[in-house]
Amino acid sequence: MEGLMKLLCLVGFVVLVAGIHGVESAGECGRGTTPDNEAFKLAPCASAASDEDANVSQSCCAQVKKLGQNPACLCAVMLSNVAKMSGANPEIAVTIPKRCNIATRPVGYKCGPYTLP
Repeated sequence: MEGLMKLLCLVGFVVLVAGIHGVESAGECGRGTTPDNEAFKLAPCASAASDEDANVSQSCCAQVKKLGQNPACLCAVMLSNVAKMSGANPEIAVTIPKRCNIATRPVGYKCGPYTLP
């Protein structure tokens, strides 16, 4: 029984430390969210992210414009696991801000091996 209590205390401590670390650290998209979570908001961009000839919807452009205020987050979202699993092609996805005619887009910003046009 004593061994079980020590194990439970150790597990509790690890969970506590992990929770504190998660609160203190902020990723590319800020506190309380991840690029994968933000990628779900870009669902209206699915066809435009896999086909460079597809129409880019207004709802897609609105979400991209919002994310584009933080270029590091925008890049992380475009290269996220969720984006990849949705069939997005990062080489095409990085063209969406330009295709939306977003004047304040981060032109020339490096997204991994890609550059925002």
